[in-house]
Amino acid sequence: MRDVLLTFVMALGGSLAVAVAGLLVLRGPLRGRSVTAHIVVLLLVTVLSVLAGILGASMEMFISDHDLHVLLIVVGTAATVSLATGLWAGRRLARASMWAAEAREQEREAEARRRELVAWVSHDLRTPLAGLRAMAEALDDGVVSDPETVADYHRRISTETDRMAALVDDLFELSRINAGALRLSLSAVPLGDVVSDAIASAGPLASAAHIKIVAEPSGGGGGWPTVRGSVPELSRIVNNLLLNAIRYTPPDGTVTVTGGQDAAGGWLAVSDTCGGIAEADLPRVFDVAFRGAPARTPSKEAGGGLGLAIVRGLVEAHHGDVAVDNVNGGCRFMVRLPLGGASA
Repeated sequence: MRDVLLTFVMALGGSLAVAVAGLLVLRGPLRGRSVTAHIVVLLLVTVLSVLAGILGASMEMFISDHDLHVLLIVVGTAATVSLATGLWAGRRLARASMWAAEAREQEREAEARRRELVAWVSHDLRTPLAGLRAMAEALDDGVVSDPETVADYHRRISTETDRMAALVDDLFELSRINAGALRLSLSAVPLGDVVSDAIASAGPLASAAHIKIVAEPSGGGGGWPTVRGSVPELSRIVNNLLLNAIRYTPPDGTVTVTGGQDAAGGWLAVSDTCGGIAEADLPRVFDVAFRGAPARTPSKEAGGGLGLAIVRGLVEAHHGDVAVDNVNGGCRFMVRLPLGGASA
């Protein structure tokens, strides 16, 4: 009984000494370190505790030399396997923790973007709705009765209604992109045809703003490329880029559309003479509801701040990419898309 009690006391003392040393290491040099480091230290504490008990029993002659050698081999083997397993599990846990942290950060960023979008949309809808209500009440109450003013009110009501309808359409398109509900009918699309249709659609707006639109394929790129895409979404990409360029180009300015292909695929560039974008704003140009202007109240020509965000979403849905940079006197939006066939 005395030998058993002595063996227990020695094993307990050695284990406590190792455990205290391990706790000091965890609270000291390894404080705030990775999960892998903590798991390895805990495994070492377990193994060294067993080893301390074995060595203590050996010192009291409770274990023969032969049995001591066998135990040391067994403990060493178990320690090696345990440490290897701990390193593997620790790295897995560290990666899982990192992915979880990234997912939480992305969720926070997405929630912040949703709140910002709701704030912008609420403002952009509330302002024209207030104007529509005031004009409708004026017409109903007979405050305005002369034909010229009544016609002007009707025209303004129609304009604001169209703008709100376009905003709702943009919101629907953006929600489809963000929800992953966008389904593309991919085919070989001559990009020159899409550009021609977009220029014809934006022509009246450009003429009213005294802005010239120039379309010219790259001389060294074999003409307009044929890309793999969906015609409605490609048309929306080009239309949004053109409308954005027209909106920010001053009167008598020029909007230039070029395209071609290179080793990376087909490309389309829309350049304007807006004077350039502030360098600090360039990374945010494609963010939802970003307009690059301090005033939030939209003018008749202003959009909802969703057009370029939709462009990025649609381009990425085509497995392409879009970027913006400043050029002489303005800025250039560059879209790259996978090729779908011979150039046109």
